[in-house]
Amino acid sequence: MACLSDIDLATLHKTRLEERFNYKLSFQQPHHIYDNGYSGHLSRPCLSRNNANEKESLKSPHLIDLNDNCVMNNLYKKINRLNFLNKQKLLNRGDSAASAEEENDYNYFSSTTRRRRSGTWPRTRSLNAPSPFQQFGPCGRIMKNPAMVMQIQDPASQRLTWYKPPLTVLVIKKVRDSTVMAPFVQLVEWLVQEKHMVVWVESAVLDDLSLQEDKKFQSIKEKLVTFKDGRDDLTDRIDFIVCLGGDGTLLYASLLFQQSVPPVMAFHLGSLGFLTPFQFDNFQEQVTNVLEGHAALTLRSRLRCVIYRKSERRKDSDCQQHQMNCSLSADSGVSMDSCGGLHSSSGKTSSRAPSTNILVLNEVVIDRGPSPYLSNIDLFLDGKYITSVQGDGLIVSTPTGSTAYAVAAGASMIHPSVPAIMVTPICPHSLSFRPIVVPAGVELKISVSPDSRNTSWVSFDGRNRQELFHGDSLRVTTSIYPVPSICAQDQISDWFDSLAECLHWNVRKKQKCLDELSDLTASGSEDTLDELERGSDSLLDS
Repeated sequence: MACLSDIDLATLHKTRLEERFNYKLSFQQPHHIYDNGYSGHLSRPCLSRNNANEKESLKSPHLIDLNDNCVMNNLYKKINRLNFLNKQKLLNRGDSAASAEEENDYNYFSSTTRRRRSGTWPRTRSLNAPSPFQQFGPCGRIMKNPAMVMQIQDPASQRLTWYKPPLTVLVIKKVRDSTVMAPFVQLVEWLVQEKHMVVWVESAVLDDLSLQEDKKFQSIKEKLVTFKDGRDDLTDRIDFIVCLGGDGTLLYASLLFQQSVPPVMAFHLGSLGFLTPFQFDNFQEQVTNVLEGHAALTLRSRLRCVIYRKSERRKDSDCQQHQMNCSLSADSGVSMDSCGGLHSSSGKTSSRAPSTNILVLNEVVIDRGPSPYLSNIDLFLDGKYITSVQGDGLIVSTPTGSTAYAVAAGASMIHPSVPAIMVTPICPHSLSFRPIVVPAGVELKISVSPDSRNTSWVSFDGRNRQELFHGDSLRVTTSIYPVPSICAQDQISDWFDSLAECLHWNVRKKQKCLDELSDLTASGSEDTLDELERGSDSLLDS
């Protein structure tokens, strides 16, 4: 596994500072931005020129140009000079409107503005772990295998870009919620009339009585394109998705696209809103920024879940035996037509597909269903038997789903950028069965134990619930098709804001500070400070 080095991060740091600096000065000093020998020269990243302490130089890279001028120092000086000039203008001018404008310019580089602009501030460290040193002691090292080397991009540098302008947008709204109707009409009207986009909506949305009575919506109703869930395939038809509601709207978008998913922008109009970071107040500005490609992305991994039925395997075995008999008959000169209709129109033998193949964003849950008996589920990892789960069931979740059902069952919360699969038991009949986290590249196999008293039931993101019988198995792997969720700020801030606002993570009253004087005077004894001092002096004298 390889990741961006400190030098690459320093280059990214410098480039982003340049972009912000040029953005601020483009209308003031277009011909003097690259003064002091900086214009026209290629900058090269290098380590600190102080080689006395090599480790320290590796930790603090600098950038210099070909004339050995420190680019970062020059850039910081210009930014500080700009802030100083703006502050002086703000103090010298008396006009309130002009002062407000100057104050906005002065605050361009402030921490508040950086948080408001999505992912604009530079990071000095990668979100990926550093590439480990591969030599251990004087003799040991990792055997190189070029076929297994992967290039993993830093999640902090994942930003949305459009290689052609988006033309079609799917708007998903929360069902049976009258409070979402007005924002829905406002958004759809703006997308059609202002952005001239083709808007797709679910056909069931148009059957709402409140929409049929809305005169403003009736004027744009004929311009909308509708689809029906389960009947129409939206693959490669949608460029952009906007969700209005809660977390369920994002889960529904994941269900609609079982392969590549368009970028998803989720507005918080539901009850919890852990996965919906955007507020609807200034949706025009926010959607415009996204359409122009100014947004950070969180790639939320999904799980591919495939059910293999024992009955299907028996039929496949019968088909293979039948094909073998047919081939033997052909070798002996018997006509192949007598072997039955096991061939497709193309002449190739048709194979039976698994009964269920679905991608989930949160979790797949295996439980005991209506049975009063304990679930008895066997768990395998890459074909190796791990353990048997005896309890109410098992949760296999993504990092995104770690803050859903899994956290209620006692699991840890994992950032969505961490590549992992979480396995959490539901009320296990064991005091030592704790949730575990396994690498994202493994395959989990879950089956009903042969000696189980009952069957099990499985559901996928709370949908498509079906029964697992003895001999059936469920295989779970990480899918190659994540959900690209657009960030309101960046990958880190959005997640911790959701933890604080939605789950009230680590919220408690502050402990009062300890006041030694009041603590001594408020002790249970009637001793005063003087008596305590006299007592300590007498002890010293003795």
